[in-house]
Amino acid sequence: MVYAYDAAEDVAGKVTLYLPQGKKADHLGIKVQFFGRIDMQHHSTEGRPHYDFISLTKELMPPGTLYQPTTILPFHFKNIEKDLETYRGRNVSVKYFVRAVVERKFFPPIYQEQEVIVQICGTEPEVNEPIKMEVGIEDCLHIEFEYERRCYHLHDAILGKINFLLVRIKIKHMELAVIRRETSGEGVALAASQPPGAAPGSAPTVPAGGDAKSNILTETQTLIKYEIMDGAPVKGETIPVRLYLRGIPADVTPTYDAVNNRFSVRYFLNLVLVDEEDRRYFKQQEIILWRKELG
Repeated sequence: MVYAYDAAEDVAGKVTLYLPQGKKADHLGIKVQFFGRIDMQHHSTEGRPHYDFISLTKELMPPGTLYQPTTILPFHFKNIEKDLETYRGRNVSVKYFVRAVVERKFFPPIYQEQEVIVQICGTEPEVNEPIKMEVGIEDCLHIEFEYERRCYHLHDAILGKINFLLVRIKIKHMELAVIRRETSGEGVALAASQPPGAAPGSAPTVPAGGDAKSNILTETQTLIKYEIMDGAPVKGETIPVRLYLRGIPADVTPTYDAVNNRFSVRYFLNLVLVDEEDRRYFKQQEIILWRKELG
């Protein structure tokens, strides 16, 4: 069982200690701790692979001896500023956990950890303009794609349309994919600010993999891919787009922008056209995701 909290909620519970009947246990104090941690996997240990942005401790019992078979110690962490959401990515994760610790003389402490989930409801951006772009290859292909909005909540539907203004190459089919790009490392704000798009037929702007000089890792993941057209289009044809974010099987999160200057998570719509010679023409467009409700 994992316990879930809103960012404004207090974290409370109880620590239960068990002893065999008729036994006693000496200890040097019992405490409970609350941690918020950013874990940077696959990063150089010369940096800070583990960064605790929250570290709180409460003493539950002074040094002494336990005699009872069962000892229950309640705890309550009030007014904790939980500014980050729980996140599990490819190279970085954000987690919150409670740790109960029994200190012992001459022996290592006994401890038990319990993770909790934190989610934060956002607000709809005040500016949410439509996306409209014209792309193509000179004298060969010219398309116009339009999406109703740039910002979507996690259970929203993406609506749009694709217009073919000029078609002089034989298109076999067209795909629409949702891509998640996770960038992690010290100074990630600069890496995340690189332009995300690419013209049809060109290479991606940000390559997957690591940058040895800046210690920045970029992981690109295709969450879902739909075929939205099969067959050759003609000039003037319009292809409608309707994509439900709730139907994506992966764990979709809000957009995270340079969290603690350590990682960012961005989402893109990737439109791909494949011709009869299996050449691929694509265009990426960033979308902004936000959490409307918990869950």
